[in-house]
Amino acid sequence: MALPVTTRAAPAMPFAPQPRTAGGGLLRRPSPPAAALRIAPPLFWPWQKVKVGPLSVSPMGFGTWAWGNQLLWGYQESMDTELQECFNLALKNGINLFDTADSYGTGRLNGQSERLLGKFIREYEGPMKSPDDVIIATKFAAYPWRLTSGQFLDRLGIGQLHWSTANYAPLQERALWDGLVEMYEKGLVRAVGVSNYGPKQLLKIHSHLSSRGVPLSSAQVQFSLLSMGDEQMELKTVCDSLGIRLIAYSPLGLGMLTGKYTTSNLPSGPRSVLFRQILPGLESLLTCLKRIAERKGKTMSQVAINWCICKGTIPIPGVKTVRHVEDNLGALGWRLSPAEVSELEAAAMESPKRMVQNIFQTA
Repeated sequence: MALPVTTRAAPAMPFAPQPRTAGGGLLRRPSPPAAALRIAPPLFWPWQKVKVGPLSVSPMGFGTWAWGNQLLWGYQESMDTELQECFNLALKNGINLFDTADSYGTGRLNGQSERLLGKFIREYEGPMKSPDDVIIATKFAAYPWRLTSGQFLDRLGIGQLHWSTANYAPLQERALWDGLVEMYEKGLVRAVGVSNYGPKQLLKIHSHLSSRGVPLSSAQVQFSLLSMGDEQMELKTVCDSLGIRLIAYSPLGLGMLTGKYTTSNLPSGPRSVLFRQILPGLESLLTCLKRIAERKGKTMSQVAINWCICKGTIPIPGVKTVRHVEDNLGALGWRLSPAEVSELEAAAMESPKRMVQNIFQTA
């Protein structure tokens, strides 16, 4: 079943294309005359939407895992001003999909990501004329105490189960599925989805929701050039056959595909342990990314994200700074050639190690 892409002419505001750097990042300055740019019309800008169930979303969203996470991402509340600038810049340039979760945030900051998104939406000074202007995709943690369908809170956009309990509490699974049904029937969410479900569990929940008249619109999974194994590809095939949109989280492999890090320049915190294990085997892939990036006049991050788009997914790279937003937006407006996609995948297959999969990922 083909998943539709909806296109429309670029509105006069606020989504007009902005001038870009050589690396594809946005330049926040007045645009020069179109004749002076002499740039061919872009292939894929954020205002050209893709469908997630009934929703029209940008071909790339932004993840907010870092918003409140001190342990892995070094969040501090002093970052909130720049995070709001990130949100505003994304919206002004056509990104309308923001992924979060009720468990994002560490310690006393649990849920901080959702709170910040709510605050930024309320304080946004630009126009919001329709419910599709901002779509929040939030994930509900499968906590042990969520044993009845009435324990989900009111959130709009896409309501997703963060993970399946099939591996450790299979009897809880049905209550969680029924919770999604109840939220959808009450109009608390406009679409429902799952995260970290493998092909087998995806087929089960799809069948259950279908029997209740509720469409399953999205499935999130770790998907990148470092996470493109048989299970990911099988899941993508199942999603395509059922009309479910695949959302690719960690499309940059927690930063390993950006070209920023080496074995002598590791990130701080727990990520350094993982990077130290995997980076030494990525020379072929990183070299290939750099070569294609230089050929395209793009950054390595933009090439890695564009690969996810070329595979028919909606990537949701995380953003913490305005520079992240500018750089990631440069992944849109162009496409890798089929030969370049194959070149990247061949280089990725040479890597002796892959990304560690989420501990909650099911078959």
